[in-house]
Amino acid sequence: MESFVHLRKGKTPKRVHADLDGLKDDELGRGGFVGRTANMYRRNDPTAYRTVGPLRPTDVLSSELKPADASDAQGGPLLMFSNADSQVLLSRRSEAMPFFARYVDGDLLLFVHKGSGLLETEFGPLRYRDGDWVYIPKACTFRQVPDTENTWLMIQATDDFRVPPAGTLGRHFPFDPAQVTIPEPSPIDDDGRDEYEVRLYHEGGPTSLFYQHHPLDVEGWRGDNFPFTFNIEDYTVITSESVHLPPTVHLFMQATGVYVMNFLPKPAESVPGTERTPWYHRNVDYDEIAFFHAGSLYGIPMPPGLISHAPQGVHHGAPEKARERARRKFDEYDRVDWSVIAIDTRRRLTPSAEILANDLGQHQK
Repeated sequence: MESFVHLRKGKTPKRVHADLDGLKDDELGRGGFVGRTANMYRRNDPTAYRTVGPLRPTDVLSSELKPADASDAQGGPLLMFSNADSQVLLSRRSEAMPFFARYVDGDLLLFVHKGSGLLETEFGPLRYRDGDWVYIPKACTFRQVPDTENTWLMIQATDDFRVPPAGTLGRHFPFDPAQVTIPEPSPIDDDGRDEYEVRLYHEGGPTSLFYQHHPLDVEGWRGDNFPFTFNIEDYTVITSESVHLPPTVHLFMQATGVYVMNFLPKPAESVPGTERTPWYHRNVDYDEIAFFHAGSLYGIPMPPGLISHAPQGVHHGAPEKARERARRKFDEYDRVDWSVIAIDTRRRLTPSAEILANDLGQHQK
């Protein structure tokens, strides 16, 4: 049970996630870093294993995946991971949608990994660019018109996405909702087509509705349920000089069973002996997906578009070589130059066949 007294047994450092003296810091925690916790200090790297069976980490370069919309304007995104609460998809579109889309199983959060363009919605047009989050309410009709080839990470939740409850920092940190861009009504006239397709994406679908008038004909709207964009440049990063903070500090949006975080460039921890890289952990109550957008980790480049999935209960964390380099070059770097999108889900995620077929196989050797 939880207690305000934490026990110490055997050889342990005085500070948490610091002064390891050659040991490996391994956290066994409940509730996604906010529940009961045990930090174990091991002799060996707990991620040095080979996996046999379905419960294994996967690492995939998104550039190797082939969503249908990458080669066919009529195509749709590629399903990568799914559970009862969510779907994680990839889109790589370079041509305007010849149809209109409506996701009817839940809210959408779209992250623009690459490209820019125009999103036509019932509420009005929204421009988007690299690094934007785009929120689209459940069953909202929209059409994507990219300027160039776009790569989107897409998260659909069966519950509604919402801003996390205000914590001790107040309502504006780390995410200030006043910095979102909201569309203005701009009804679109018919363009001479005989009919307009609105494609409904849903379990067991899709279904197509055909209208004889343009579906984006809204003259005005009011309320608190609308699409918006928010760029990661406007996200306030919370930092500490003396400890590497847990992922939950960087929470951006959440739905039932789904949590989305931004890991963005920040000052590096500066107190000597502090471990600057995420500690080994099993995060026993959540699956984790990391989508590498850009940047490097203390001089080690991070492949843009790399997707890593760590199932709950399975050890993961930064490679030991990266940890050793961070300690060795502690005085050479004063910043962490990374941009990573993280998705945690309460239920186990099922990787799609395309993910398994393109897995780099780092734990199968």
